[in-house]
Amino acid sequence: MSHEFAYLTQSGFLGAPAALPDRPYAIAGVAYDGATTNRPGARFGPAAIRAASHMLCDAEHDLFGVSPREVLTDYGDLLTPNTSLVAMRAALEGQAQGLLERHHVCWLGGDHSITLSLLRAYRAALGRPLALVHFDAHCDTWTSHAGEPSGHGTWVYEALTEGLIDARATTQIGLRSPGSREAREYVRAQGGSIFDARSLRGMTRLADLEPVLSDIRERVAAGGSPPLYLSLDIDCLDPGFAPGTGTPEPAGLLPSQVATLLEGLIGLPFVGMDVVEVAPAYDHAEQTSQLAAYFVWTYLCARLATGDGLDPPARVLGAVLRKRMR
Repeated sequence: MSHEFAYLTQSGFLGAPAALPDRPYAIAGVAYDGATTNRPGARFGPAAIRAASHMLCDAEHDLFGVSPREVLTDYGDLLTPNTSLVAMRAALEGQAQGLLERHHVCWLGGDHSITLSLLRAYRAALGRPLALVHFDAHCDTWTSHAGEPSGHGTWVYEALTEGLIDARATTQIGLRSPGSREAREYVRAQGGSIFDARSLRGMTRLADLEPVLSDIRERVAAGGSPPLYLSLDIDCLDPGFAPGTGTPEPAGLLPSQVATLLEGLIGLPFVGMDVVEVAPAYDHAEQTSQLAAYFVWTYLCARLATGDGLDPPARVLGAVLRKRMR
């Protein structure tokens, strides 16, 4: 059996080996979709994204000229309860804290309710609110969720009210779903920025998207360069490109727009990211999971291109956690 063939049959993201604590970057799955309001199935997203990633593992990124293969480990899907959002969040927050001590983590969802737990873990570890870049078709600022107080459509509102993120350093990209004006404009009303899908139509080149990138950079700088988190809901894309999701919304972003923005955010103080709402049962030709894997790979390569394998913000995070554990 050839080395290449053996590598492609490994189960980790990019074929990464399991649970190596000395590797600076890590993948962890959160296979939970109990807060989904439309089509369930995002609990199978992490496995589908990992499988799709195996076609990316044997070469360097065509823009950044690096590969994360030698600095990446995969912890598989974390063990969390399936039927209780409260219990899932408690379990996830505790496990996330342990991983954040050692690694810069890319999280594979799962529905978008997992992001609130992750932000709580980062906020507790770092001791300050985070900046946020949020790709999504939905604003996720509703104050209740289909009659329940919390879910995958409330996490941004909850993160702001809990002080987990800095509103002035928060940017939402790709919004277009139906909703009340109060919900759709909530982040802007709190001092943040929104680039909805309509405002980005026809903007495909780097020069076209530079105003978005400049706004994010300026907001992060104005906030004192807080640690930055990226949350990417795959339904930010038009469902023609990403049909495998629970709540598809027409007239969405192009994959090339998202890729260009991820590439253009190089050099910012990211400490982690997630990609959520991939539901492979509704996918066609694995195109949704392929895009999710590509975006995670691009994010990892962009981080590597900024330094020697571990970003300074992630080093600071590890130092803070180790100090608190003494």
